[in-house]
Amino acid sequence: MPSHLPVATSADVTNATIREVLTRYKRVALVGASAKAERPSHGVMGFLLRHGFAVTPVNPGIAGQTIHGQTVVASLDDAAPLEIVDIFRAADQVGPVVADAIRLGAKVIWMQLGVVNQDAAAAARAAGLTVVIDRCPAIEWPRLGLSAAQSSAD
Repeated sequence: MPSHLPVATSADVTNATIREVLTRYKRVALVGASAKAERPSHGVMGFLLRHGFAVTPVNPGIAGQTIHGQTVVASLDDAAPLEIVDIFRAADQVGPVVADAIRLGAKVIWMQLGVVNQDAAAAARAAGLTVVIDRCPAIEWPRLGLSAAQSSAD
């Protein structure tokens, strides 16, 4: 089995690729995590945890605090080993996150809704990572009809 899935962007990502990402990989580093319940990152983190993902929240501004019972870390270095890096940051801040993810051996870069950085995506693709842009796993999971049985972490 190849170590990485096919490279994909929001324009060409297939349902099969998204389904495989969400069912194959279970370790998520959620960059831009927030303890504020009204923030999308907070809700998505809760969704991922409820669906069997091991989620490490990453936010240097609140490192050491807890979100959904998980301790926030300051950087991706503290979240390794990495599988999915789910990015809730402004597009112009994505490049360094992707560079760290590549260096640390991540398998998937997932840029959340509204987060589009084609240069960072190209760097991730060149390194062999699967790239999903401008999508949300909490939307894709039910849209694809994934079940609770498919969410159990190995």
